[in-house]
Amino acid sequence: MKGIFAPIPTPFDAATGDVAPRRFRDNIARLLSEGVNGIVVSGSTGEAPLLDPDEQRALVAAAREAMTNGAQLIAGTGAESTRQTIAATKAAGAAGADAVLVRPPGYFGAAHTPAALVAHFRAVADASPVPVLIYNIPKYTHLPLPPALLQQLVGHERIIGIKDSSGDLKNLAAYREAVPGWIILAGSASLLYSALELGCQGGIIGVACFAPRLCVSIVSAFTAGDRATAGRIQERVGPLDKEIVGKLGPAGVKAAMDAVGGGLYGGPVRPPLAPVSANDRERVSALVRGD
Repeated sequence: MKGIFAPIPTPFDAATGDVAPRRFRDNIARLLSEGVNGIVVSGSTGEAPLLDPDEQRALVAAAREAMTNGAQLIAGTGAESTRQTIAATKAAGAAGADAVLVRPPGYFGAAHTPAALVAHFRAVADASPVPVLIYNIPKYTHLPLPPALLQQLVGHERIIGIKDSSGDLKNLAAYREAVPGWIILAGSASLLYSALELGCQGGIIGVACFAPRLCVSIVSAFTAGDRATAGRIQERVGPLDKEIVGKLGPAGVKAAMDAVGGGLYGGPVRPPLAPVSANDRERVSALVRGD
């Protein structure tokens, strides 16, 4: 499991607010044609907390049907209870996910001791029919996962790695050192080149949803030994990540997809998330154009 994975947004019908399955399949086809190595469904960019369990299952099943050329499908299954997370994980596996991405339960925050979190992840992995990736996303969970916690999970046959969306290069390096045998995927496109230098396997990055070829090119050039080219492309990707993904979140990614066009559909976010402002939408379009 390596390369670029696009954490695909969930497209909604502008009139009804329902999931738009045709748009979803078309977006997947477009991203795969641009060379991404896989798709992540029901992640943060996919507005996972705003989706019903039935919608999540249907999205995984639809994505499975759309996958081609050996591309891998990862499903976000994190929830607030171990019971809910196990149920979502089993459902995702049954619907065709190759692996699941499991965030820590953040509602009770600091009330979750490291021992409780270790027990949570182990229980989910014990019940999972597919490999498990841990998901560190303190921006939303307010619960950063320390490297020492990951070390307690080493050895579980189904826990294969982690996605680090801390946006902190030092944290990414600490993870790489703490669990050298794990797959580590960067969650920030701004750190993709640096992650590859650290020996990480790639990234699950929002920029790949609207500029997939740029992201894929960084990995391709780096793997080929052309670090100068990889570095130049990274300079182009950095502002897209910081200004669109980092500052505007799922609404910004969807606006960027609309700006790119050519078969990509972003569309509205699901309330209570707010759409980007008219000024931000213009800014997003300019960034995508490279102005």
